[in-house]
Amino acid sequence: MRIAITGATGMIGSKMTAFLLAQGHQISAITRRPSFRQAQVSVIPWAPELNYIETSQLEGFDVVINLAGSSIGEKWTPEYKKSILESRVQSTKILCKALARVVSKPKLLISASAIGYYGNHSPYDVRDEGNLWGDGFLADVCHQWESETYPAGQEGIRVIHMRLGVVLSKSGGALAKMWRPFELGLGGILGNGRQMMSWVALDEIPYVIEHLIKNDSIKGPVNVVSPMAVSNSKFTKILGQVMRRPTLLPVPGFVIRLMFGEMGQSLLLDGVHVLPRRLQESGYRFHFPDLKDALKRS
Repeated sequence: MRIAITGATGMIGSKMTAFLLAQGHQISAITRRPSFRQAQVSVIPWAPELNYIETSQLEGFDVVINLAGSSIGEKWTPEYKKSILESRVQSTKILCKALARVVSKPKLLISASAIGYYGNHSPYDVRDEGNLWGDGFLADVCHQWESETYPAGQEGIRVIHMRLGVVLSKSGGALAKMWRPFELGLGGILGNGRQMMSWVALDEIPYVIEHLIKNDSIKGPVNVVSPMAVSNSKFTKILGQVMRRPTLLPVPGFVIRLMFGEMGQSLLLDGVHVLPRRLQESGYRFHFPDLKDALKRS
């Protein structure tokens, strides 16, 4: 198949590109980096901030995977919150309007989103794809992000909103920020430790995307999380076991809010228990459902 990917140089995009190349697919990176070079990967230039994409080069793809967006793991100043929103909404808008215009359209658009869509909830309030979007900055970002795929869907392209949980990888995201303190023996539960962590192994995501590509009946939102969400307290204990480090130093919530502000509250102290209902109902079998195994592979 011919597959185009935005965000191909990011943590998930790099993993996805390598996986698809190994399976013999033809890959094109939709990138704003003119110097980007990777063996067996062609380049389609774009500049979402300038409302520009080479639409003619989007002809004839089977699948487009949209992973573009600034990291949410930095301190949320007003300027950076604007970047988080615009890097997702504007890029998706430009891409989907272009896909709606091409003559030979892709059969499928897989566009990244996040479980932040559901907002923050108690550990006993379980969410799945049937729930409406919640409150807060990330929920609003995800709602606007997903809404921008509308032009593609209107033109008959099958659209999937891939709502990602906490992606476990030492190379980026929440786990990368935790790793160093744990290495130094400074790891501990965050806040009260009861907040739920709905996670997914980085190595799981290519298999999920492969499943979504092959199953024509799947469309709309799909939660990409392990079926075995855990509390922060349990996550901390298991990570300490994997790293063979003590986890005796809890980090009070006020310290996290002081250090990281709104980002710390939203990403580290808040939580939501999310189930991958649509994946399970479609017959998907997780390769890395167990947290300890996933952390060992990260």
